[in-house]
Amino acid sequence: MILWLLLGGVVLFVLLGGMRAFERASVTSIKSLFAWIAALGGLSLALMLILTGRGGIALGALTLFGPLVYQRWQAARGRHIGGGFGPGPRPAPPPRSGAMSRAEAFEVLGLPPNASQADIKEAHRRLMRGAHPDAGGSDWLAARINQARDILLG
Repeated sequence: MILWLLLGGVVLFVLLGGMRAFERASVTSIKSLFAWIAALGGLSLALMLILTGRGGIALGALTLFGPLVYQRWQAARGRHIGGGFGPGPRPAPPPRSGAMSRAEAFEVLGLPPNASQADIKEAHRRLMRGAHPDAGGSDWLAARINQARDILLG
């Protein structure tokens, strides 16, 4: 009886710890986790099918490895696409000392110095679609884009 209570306590502790880790995880790492779970599920399904004499159906289960293999192949070719596989995010450049100048802000947003407020807002929106951390982007880059917008719009 005490053994079952201890085992239940350990399982509860592990589940709560896993939930806290899941809350702090980025979208990219969660995608990676689910892709690995699908790949391992496909592998175990294929193994069970082969052991029961259904080898042809096992090939279908191995298709769950497709996204994982494709990501690895792209990473080996030097390309990084979202999803959390491969080499991972590149390290952020070291922060510069001092505040960003207006010229740097225009450069970050990719705008000419005579850009209007509407152009600045549109460039900010366009860049943040890909750079936002929730979309798999960089925290540092998103902060730089926001800082550039704040400087140019006052």
